[in-house]
Amino acid sequence: MFCIVLAYSYFCRKFNIIYKFKRLKRMKKLFKFFMATAMLWVVPMSYATAQDLDKWADSGIFMEGLCYVKDANGKYGYVNEEGTLVVPCKWKDAHDFRDGVAIVVDDNDKMGYIDKTGKVVIPCQWNNAWSFSEGLAMVRDANRMYGFIDKTGKLVIPCKWEYANPFSEGLAAVQDDNGKYGFIDKTGKLVIPCKWNYCNDFSDGSAVVLDNNYMCGLIDKTGKLVIPCVWYEMQTPNEGLVPVKDANEKWGYVDMTGKVVIPCKWKVAWSFFNSGEAYVQDDNDNGFWIDKTGKVLRKEE
Repeated sequence: MFCIVLAYSYFCRKFNIIYKFKRLKRMKKLFKFFMATAMLWVVPMSYATAQDLDKWADSGIFMEGLCYVKDANGKYGYVNEEGTLVVPCKWKDAHDFRDGVAIVVDDNDKMGYIDKTGKVVIPCQWNNAWSFSEGLAMVRDANRMYGFIDKTGKLVIPCKWEYANPFSEGLAAVQDDNGKYGFIDKTGKLVIPCKWNYCNDFSDGSAVVLDNNYMCGLIDKTGKLVIPCVWYEMQTPNEGLVPVKDANEKWGYVDMTGKVVIPCKWKVAWSFFNSGEAYVQDDNDNGFWIDKTGKVLRKEE
């Protein structure tokens, strides 16, 4: 079961692909479904049965020792691993605990955060709220604008962005009122100008971006374009190689300077694993494992 979680984690981090926008939305839905399914498998069935979660109208999964449950009145609370209700069912909706806090929704449809005792540590005042990442949480206000709060609930980055992503490697992607994306640091300073049609989060010091022609490239943390925007699709780099798709809908690999090291001839290409191998498929859906020179090591049975 642990392999499922590893597979999901790898897929989300290393196959963080910039697709054209319609595909991107479908992928996000797929990721959410995959995560929900994987986590259900991870929780042993005997464990869930022991907690007698079936008596609740709805329930989640155990995260950090607690699981949200829904009572017959449609209100949410939390039970511990013994099945004891430790946070009363009083919330309109509730989310999993992460970093010691959970997002809850009050009767006015406002979101806030509680601790494991059920104490409200950040008041329910946000239209949307997300889990903390690198010490900051993304929130959306009544004007549908995005900003960030710290763990005391203080708004440290004003809600002035049309859209945002959580912080990753000290930077967060934001969208301005012209629909362009750039990156801010944890003080809220715009350190990479908003000029991209879309961008992924930073991973290992680089981020995939989409230009005005809807072509993909790669930037570093200074905003410098290290791989030109000449590719139709691009995945997050791993082990010094970047999977890219060309105008013929074929996948290959470039290095961190943009030089083609494995020609674009594959129908499918995954990022390289730590073993120095990558999985590819040909036009007949045959699977192979290749090394960093493009040499076929073996066929997938």
